[in-house]
Amino acid sequence: MGPQPRSSGPRVNDAITAREVRLIGPDGQNHGIVDIGTARKMAEEAGLDLVEIAPQSSPPVCKVMDFGKYKYEQQKKAAAARKKQKTQDVKELKMRPTIDDHDFDTKMKAAERFLTNGDKVKLTIRFRGRELSHQELGRDVLERAQARLDALGKVESGPKMEGRQMTMVLAPVK
Repeated sequence: MGPQPRSSGPRVNDAITAREVRLIGPDGQNHGIVDIGTARKMAEEAGLDLVEIAPQSSPPVCKVMDFGKYKYEQQKKAAAARKKQKTQDVKELKMRPTIDDHDFDTKMKAAERFLTNGDKVKLTIRFRGRELSHQELGRDVLERAQARLDALGKVESGPKMEGRQMTMVLAPVK
């Protein structure tokens, strides 16, 4: 019979295979190197589990503790780490090549707010009808936006045409 499939997490009680372990008691006191039978007996007497916390050391380090409580604490730590992570969104601002100055200013204020919050900004110029033959107007609008947002964001992908739209992506400067 081969080794049992190892579940994720530390080995507990009978799953510990080492003959000798460095034992740490439930109060955090180091009991030194003891054989596995003695360590299991101490854990059983305390009404707790024997948990292998450092399997790579020689001999492995085991601690007498409540394994259910230990797993719960690990889950809480992982949840707190996930909660602290900031995801980076891509916010899209759509404009026309003939955008008015005031409308442009309003869009740029929104873009500034997005970049300071750590989000990427995708600027999209939509062309309709004959505007498609004057792509330089759209490029000018994007260049004006790039100049205005230069301090807050760097160009991740420059102006490029995708069908009837010209897009540019700005990423926040760290």
